[in-house]
Amino acid sequence: MKPLSDQVIVITGASSGIGLATARMAAERGAKVVLAARSEGALHQLAEEIRGKGGRAHVVVADVARPEDLTRIADEARATFGGFDTWVNNAGIGMYGRLDEVSVDDMRRLFDTNVWGLVHGSLEAIRHLKQHGGALINVGSEVSERAVPLQGAYSASKHAVKGFTDALRMELEDEDAPVSVTLIKPGQIDTPFTVNAKNYLDSEPHHVPPVYAAGAVAETILTAAVKPVRDVFVGGGAKAVAEMAHLAPGLTDKAMNASVIPGTPSGKPSRRERDRSGLDVPTEALEERGNYEGRVMETSLYTKAALNPLLTGAFVAGAGLLLGAIVKGLPHRPAAMRGDAGRTTPKALHIHLEAKPGREAEVEDLLRDILACVVREPATSPWYGVRLSHSTFGIFEAFPDEAGREAHLTGEGAAILMKRSNALLAEPARIDKLDVLMSKQD
Repeated sequence: MKPLSDQVIVITGASSGIGLATARMAAERGAKVVLAARSEGALHQLAEEIRGKGGRAHVVVADVARPEDLTRIADEARATFGGFDTWVNNAGIGMYGRLDEVSVDDMRRLFDTNVWGLVHGSLEAIRHLKQHGGALINVGSEVSERAVPLQGAYSASKHAVKGFTDALRMELEDEDAPVSVTLIKPGQIDTPFTVNAKNYLDSEPHHVPPVYAAGAVAETILTAAVKPVRDVFVGGGAKAVAEMAHLAPGLTDKAMNASVIPGTPSGKPSRRERDRSGLDVPTEALEERGNYEGRVMETSLYTKAALNPLLTGAFVAGAGLLLGAIVKGLPHRPAAMRGDAGRTTPKALHIHLEAKPGREAEVEDLLRDILACVVREPATSPWYGVRLSHSTFGIFEAFPDEAGREAHLTGEGAAILMKRSNALLAEPARIDKLDVLMSKQD
């Protein structure tokens, strides 16, 4: 993998959002950039901006839904710069609306861009990279792992992106091809995505927090351009949702319905008419930021740790020490901790809650209300609501078996937590499933 300053980088969807942030950052760090998108005016404006700062850029007006345009991007990169070292399949479009209300024709067109554009771009890229080496970077989404309501077609397209990318990586590895294949899975990113999406809702959509800046994704993409990375989430919130969906899919469904469905409509009129969305026409607006009015995080500590093994080890060790301290400080309840080595191991949960500033007292009330529900669950014992710091709370609870734990995760207390979490918590609740290996018997 070459240093960034020695690379030629192809970026599709370079005129807006993540692609725009990536192009600017790559050029600032010395890379030559091939800028591809449908928005001709915005691309030329960006190229002039880069050249004005001493960088080198080449514009290719292209629609990734047309395979011949992707071939032309590769041909022009070779003709202008002698080839390319990294190809970033970033172009994509969103769609908001219930699946039984959106047009199937619009779904097909969305797949033409998000899936087939990425497929043809990947195949075009590896023809060159298999001979010369380099990186293929595909931009998926947190919804590559966990579908969300009101974005069903988009979620399906990003699931397809993940499946294609994972299979392509394995096949290239089997050939010993000198190509690094990376899947980037951003969480909610403040870009014009929500403004430009095909929108079937009654008002313009906006993101549900936590929300990150496009620069956090650009930084991740450029890291993968110089250091092989298999896949990575951008944003701890995205990782938390994926883990929660793996551990408790039914509970995650309820959480999504409680937060995403009411939280997505902004209540404001759409800036673009439905038939003038980004799915229908180019935007021609050179913009990185979107319509999110809340706090936007410029970087992701989780993602930095995931890309740095030393930091990852430190994060894991710190989390282990913290959980160990919590468990050591808890009183023991023999009735829930019984179980010999040859019998069923009791199950437990640790739930981490980070209160929004000023909402700490309400989180305490939330714990009391959850406890009122838990006392009616015979399989949930012991149960502890704990405070770790001024704004950080936790729940530790144990169960005699997996059935008891699953019943709790779909019970009244869990429903209350999910219903109030969007209003009270700074980030989604983190749920860790534990096996209780041993206990002190009083």
